[in-house]
Amino acid sequence: MPEPLPVSFYLSRPAEVARNLLGQRLVCDLAGQRVSGIILETEAYDGEEDGACHARSGKTKRNAPLYGAPGYAYIYFTYGMHWLTNVVVCPADYPAGVLFRAVLPKEGLGLMQVRRGSQPRRLWCNGPAKLSQAFGITGEQNGLALYDPESPLRIEAGIPVPDTVVKTGPRVGIDYAPEPWRSMPWRFWVDANYFLAQA
Repeated sequence: MPEPLPVSFYLSRPAEVARNLLGQRLVCDLAGQRVSGIILETEAYDGEEDGACHARSGKTKRNAPLYGAPGYAYIYFTYGMHWLTNVVVCPADYPAGVLFRAVLPKEGLGLMQVRRGSQPRRLWCNGPAKLSQAFGITGEQNGLALYDPESPLRIEAGIPVPDTVVKTGPRVGIDYAPEPWRSMPWRFWVDANYFLAQA
C-alpha cells in the first residue's frame, strides 16, 4: 500500500493544503476492513480571524484539536446527527484545518453500500456527513495521526491533479460568517470524471 502523506504536507497554509489534498486517497481501516476514496472536494478554515472557523471564538474543549500539531484528525458532531472529518493544518497553536467534503469511492464498496443504505453509489460520499458515514468515521477517530502508517484513519498519496481541472468557490453552510469570510474562495473541488478517465 502507498505510504501516508508526511506530516510536512500539512504545514502549509490551509487553502494550499486544501487544494493539494485533491486527488489524494482517504483511507479508513477499521477491524481489517479497508475503505478508501479519492478526495474530490475540500474546504479550508484559517485561524481565529476566519469568521467561519470553529476557532473564531477561541479555544474550547470541542475545537482543542485544531490548536494541536498538524496532520491529526479533527472530527466533530454537528446537528445532533452527523460526524464531519477534518485534518489539522499549520504549525501547532495556530488553529486551522481542512474539511473533507467529498470523495470518489474506490475500496470497500460493499461496506460503503451497507452503511449508506439504498443510496446510489454517486450519492455515497458527495457530502461531508455522507462521507463520514460511508467510511464508518465517528468521534472514535478524533485525534488520530493521518500521517501514521499504523493509524486506522490516514491519507495516502493519490493521483496528481493539474490546476486546469480544479475549481474554487465560497464555502458551504457558513451563512453565520461575516464578510469577507463568507465569500472567501476556500472551497476546492474537481469533477470525479477526471479520475475515472485516469483509470
